[in-house]
Amino acid sequence: MIRAYKFLMRPTVGQEVTLGVMLRDHCSLYNGALQERRDAWRHASKTSVRYGMQSAQLKGIRAFDPESQGGWSFSSQQATLRRLDKAFAAFFRRVKAGEAPGYPRFRGASWFDTVVFPKDGDGCRWNSTPNDPVTRVRFQGIGHVKVNQHWPVVGRVKTVSVKREGRKWFVVLTAEQDQPEPLPETGSVVGIDLGIASFLTDSNGVHVPNPRHGRRAASRLEAAQQALARFPRVRRDKRTANHRRAVEKVAALHGKVRRQRLDHAHKTALALVREHDLIAHEDLKIRNMIRSPAPKSDPAREGAFLPNGAAAKAGLNKSIKDAGWGVFLTILHAKAESAGREVIAVDPRNTSRTCPQCGHIAAENRPTQEKFDCVSCGHQAHADTVGAVNVLRAGLVRRTANTA
Repeated sequence: MIRAYKFLMRPTVGQEVTLGVMLRDHCSLYNGALQERRDAWRHASKTSVRYGMQSAQLKGIRAFDPESQGGWSFSSQQATLRRLDKAFAAFFRRVKAGEAPGYPRFRGASWFDTVVFPKDGDGCRWNSTPNDPVTRVRFQGIGHVKVNQHWPVVGRVKTVSVKREGRKWFVVLTAEQDQPEPLPETGSVVGIDLGIASFLTDSNGVHVPNPRHGRRAASRLEAAQQALARFPRVRRDKRTANHRRAVEKVAALHGKVRRQRLDHAHKTALALVREHDLIAHEDLKIRNMIRSPAPKSDPAREGAFLPNGAAAKAGLNKSIKDAGWGVFLTILHAKAESAGREVIAVDPRNTSRTCPQCGHIAAENRPTQEKFDCVSCGHQAHADTVGAVNVLRAGLVRRTANTA
């Protein structure tokens, strides 16, 4: 089992500058490799450049430019080239599937914020001073950096990554560990229905309120972004101190909302995992749910369009993103695996339109967002509770089918 740990680093002023230089040089390597692939495809009879070819050139690149490329870990530079290779693999996969391709883009200095060391001991060393009461991590070309380790690392450390978030630096570890002992069985099963009014509703009728962290911070974010927009567009090295402070303020507000959303997702998922042996949820296609509606041309007027509800859909999309369903489901599956619980995703179609009493399916069964009133048998309940009950039943049927 692989588990990730994230700790805040406490670099000195000099180490912080060197960390920034390391990110800049890896970003330059990434952009140079991307440019080589573009040029080979456009000007060399559509020749494809692979990771193996670019990795073989690293030794020559380090010898040619020892100041910016020769001082860093060879393995970390290979990981940067693999990152580009994965971007192209995803691009070709989307092209083959008929999706929006999204060709890999060049990275700016502020966009490239992570350097990966594929193996502990190769260019980096976690807990490099074990006899020191202060935990430190050592990086090639930087030295021993203090780490605020607030949680013990269990297992063997496999990879070490450096990540910059705003003005803070973090070290991210992945550790291989044995499967932990499962939690004692509770005999309880539950279905959950994710929503906007309530973050989730379970099959027992319990509603978890939606914190709406993004909406609460919207006014402060708007003011900070308006202040940032007043500065003219200039090169990065020409920006003033006030411009940098405005950028940092926007980043800090976004970072706070992100941390609040993660905290809520962790606590909600942990409560579900501790209380239930089986958790069923809808297999939501969130990316499809937040797509903008297609424009509708007006046949009576050339170049004009008919109303398509884009404004209302934009508000719904913003609320779905603010809820963070995808992050929550990812955390739920990870915690369930660690605790020995079972999580089942079921087809979401008609879960909130099917009567749990008589099984009648009709859109009229849900006259409002919250009310469920079966037109066949008259059963009344909260619409989200009905959806959670139907999700649980579908999950139990699927589990029985899998065991059979």
